[in-house]
Amino acid sequence: MNPLTCQPHPAVTFRLSKAEMVLVFITMLWGGTFLLVHNVMTVSGPMFFVGLRFAAAALFVGLVSARSLAGLTLTELKAGVLIGTSIMLGYGLQTMGLQTISSSQSAFITALYVPFVPLLQWLVLGRRPGLMPSIGICLAFVGLMLLAGPEGGALHFSEGEVVTLVSAVAIAAEIILISRYAGQVDVRRVTVVQLATASLLAFLMIVPTQERLPDFSWLLLLSALGLGAMSAVIQVAMNWAQKSVSPTRATLIYAGEPVWAGIVGRIAGERLPGVALLGGLLIVVAVVVSELKWRRSTDEDETHETQLEGERHNGL
Repeated sequence: MNPLTCQPHPAVTFRLSKAEMVLVFITMLWGGTFLLVHNVMTVSGPMFFVGLRFAAAALFVGLVSARSLAGLTLTELKAGVLIGTSIMLGYGLQTMGLQTISSSQSAFITALYVPFVPLLQWLVLGRRPGLMPSIGICLAFVGLMLLAGPEGGALHFSEGEVVTLVSAVAIAAEIILISRYAGQVDVRRVTVVQLATASLLAFLMIVPTQERLPDFSWLLLLSALGLGAMSAVIQVAMNWAQKSVSPTRATLIYAGEPVWAGIVGRIAGERLPGVALLGGLLIVVAVVVSELKWRRSTDEDETHETQLEGERHNGL
């Protein structure tokens, strides 16, 4: 038998699991929130709104999960506090940075969470990403840079830029922590803890940032309730889906968020430059590339199995 017939040839497959499809869906929701947040910032400061939004989210999940909350374990409490702190640092520090740097610079620096996730996963958990996910990470990062625009790449390490850089590390930490604890905790209980933690920390941030409390506004209240409901769905889905989706793959899916945000903005009448559209296309390609599987073709699999059966028959 020719040994060359047992060599793997590039038969490529692509598929998304149910958990990955859920992450795609919540990324679409995520992208749709930016236009709402942009509008509500006209009536509220960022820290108060983030606190109100996550308080509403914690309330929604808590009401649905009321019966199971009594079984909260120490591990779930620890996981929820760590993840909630990461959520608050990611949202809060990014918002603080936006007070002194442009949105394009913020987008550029925040996008660093994409390469940070596999790097931290390797350093902290000892899990090295595979070849195709690594290529996908590089493509997604380039795509996010194009979406940020040419002005975003000018870094001077000002206070706002450093704060935003820390927020990117916090976002990466959130993704890794969710995967770290996903198989050890009850999804509903840990979600309530992390949302409540993020809300409490956001309200506490009002003091050092000297943010003025807003007047009552129906826009503020309804937006907080609506985005709170969306945040509840997003966080529960992330905690559930990342039980079976690696941090690297999850990151590539989350990187599609600005693509969905751009689509929503386009529907609302905004226009994206051609280079931004190219960046969005690269992110989509990155997700596809990261899911490519190299396998033996069917004929080669059958040939290989026949060879193994013959060896067993001959006592080899």
